[in-house]
Amino acid sequence: MGEFTHFDEEGNAVMVDVTEKENTERIAVAEGCIRVNREVFDAIKNHTAKKGDVLGTARIAGIMATKRTADLIPMCHPLMLTKATIDFTLEEETLQVKCRCTAKLVGRTGVEMEALTGVSVALLTIYDMCKAIDKTMEMSDIRLVEKSGGKSGHFLNPKG
Repeated sequence: MGEFTHFDEEGNAVMVDVTEKENTERIAVAEGCIRVNREVFDAIKNHTAKKGDVLGTARIAGIMATKRTADLIPMCHPLMLTKATIDFTLEEETLQVKCRCTAKLVGRTGVEMEALTGVSVALLTIYDMCKAIDKTMEMSDIRLVEKSGGKSGHFLNPKG
């Protein structure tokens, strides 16, 4: 895997200097899910949650989070994203809401953290909007699915 790049010779945390890197198109896709009970699932599906449109609000929150990642993760570079999407899949048989975030830019550093942050905040928003119905919801399986661009090239997570 190589050396840690976010530390200097004395072990101090530093932001990686990307000045000399090439501008390339970079895309990252992340996923995660939240397991809910039947009442929450039905409220989301039927748009009957008292706080409003759960998935619409979570989508906006996730997109906003991609744009604010550098404010949350100390060594992330502030990035000018050219695309950020949040998509949901309702899985009735498992009572899960799956979330997928795609982040894209042309730049010198990757967008993996932005995609992961987008998924995380979207799922947290679902929890927030539905916690009055059920506080036992569980978020899980948050992971990078795929990334492309940059020196390291294309990555496809073998775990899906």
